[in-house]
Amino acid sequence: MLRTVIATRYVLPLREGGSLPAIVEADDCGIYVAKFRGAGQGVRALVAELVAGEIGRALGLAVPETFDPAARDSVSHEEASLTVWFDAFTQNVDRTPRNANLLVWHRRLYLIDHGAALYFHHNWETMADKIQSPFPAIANHVLLPWASQIEEFSVQARARLTRDVFVKILDLVPDEWLEADLVDGSAADRRSAYLDFFTRRLEASKIFEEEAIRAHAHVI
Repeated sequence: MLRTVIATRYVLPLREGGSLPAIVEADDCGIYVAKFRGAGQGVRALVAELVAGEIGRALGLAVPETFDPAARDSVSHEEASLTVWFDAFTQNVDRTPRNANLLVWHRRLYLIDHGAALYFHHNWETMADKIQSPFPAIANHVLLPWASQIEEFSVQARARLTRDVFVKILDLVPDEWLEADLVDGSAADRRSAYLDFFTRRLEASKIFEEEAIRAHAHVI
């Protein structure tokens, strides 16, 4: 079940990013970066944030719940390789040197802001093509120079992500988010479509893994 808190104070707007988030304080005394349903990218950015973030957790990557000041730091080849694989799998176009969407807290790397992932759901007719996309945008990934073990960690990633894992993640998404832009069908139909994408994308992972390995070879 998705954990929820009640925002009690609007602290500060964040000027970066198309989703126009803000820092808010909640009733658990925590400080959060909040994204809003009424922002330009709409509810799909929230779906991408939740689903991609939970896939990252399933892979063992650190995806924080709360906002903390960050400073850039070094990253291990293991973390870089798994992160590159994760972003290629979820087709996240927004982890580049221009906008890294990374933070370091207590010398640990965290991945933040996954709203730009799963961009096929902004045009569902393209989903079939995106399943087997090599995702050439991975060449712009900020961690690509350190991702020297993509082939090794792809085996680990494929072992950790199963159909059951995807089902549990998709069950966390509120029905109202999935129904927000439906003309027909149901939230269950939309979950089924996401599940189809993830399971088939995983089966075709060699395509984007080879693209990432080639891209890495060109930057070293």
